[in-house]
Amino acid sequence: MKILFIGANGKVARHFADIVQNHPTITEKAMIRNPEQQAFFDERNIETVLLDLSKNSIDDLAAVAKGMDAVIFSAGAGGKGLDKIFTVDLDGAIKSMVATEKAGVKRFVMVSTFRTGREEMDKQNDLRYYTIAKNYADEWLKNRTNLDWTIIHPGILTDVEGSGKITVGMGQDIKEIPRQDVARTIIAVLENNDTIGKEFEVLEGETEIEEAIQSL
Repeated sequence: MKILFIGANGKVARHFADIVQNHPTITEKAMIRNPEQQAFFDERNIETVLLDLSKNSIDDLAAVAKGMDAVIFSAGAGGKGLDKIFTVDLDGAIKSMVATEKAGVKRFVMVSTFRTGREEMDKQNDLRYYTIAKNYADEWLKNRTNLDWTIIHPGILTDVEGSGKITVGMGQDIKEIPRQDVARTIIAVLENNDTIGKEFEVLEGETEIEEAIQSL
């Protein structure tokens, strides 16, 4: 399976690269924005492509998605301002979906925020605009594309070593999840077509990742 990872230099994405560099069936093409990020992927023999979600066109994105079996979207503004939230987390996500369809690729995995919806969007906190952007990107994916989508909603991301065990579902109380286990969850989703058309929260837990994903 050949996948295009959009937002490949993120912390979750780097864990993904570490795992798939020797994976028997998954091959990654890493989409990065800065040439300085390339060395990490070169060391792992992972192909890279330089594109900027906020500047490059849908046609540019479609060209690099052509021939892929799946696209993963895990890009984010990373607290770099309101303009980046809307050009990356919202418009960048939608451009990526449109480009994926234009390239003839069906499978699309979205790494979203933990909770979306009107109640979350109305909260007056520092995450409000980020949540709004993520909410409408998710809704576009579900309701305005014909993609075979899965949406993953991780909890509070940590850098501790993953346990390989998680809890999945919707409406859970938020708690932590190691970034490494989110990366493993993405791989389990790619390997299980029964996750198509599903969205779920993922938190640390007591169930092996593959078993948890099979239960969806």
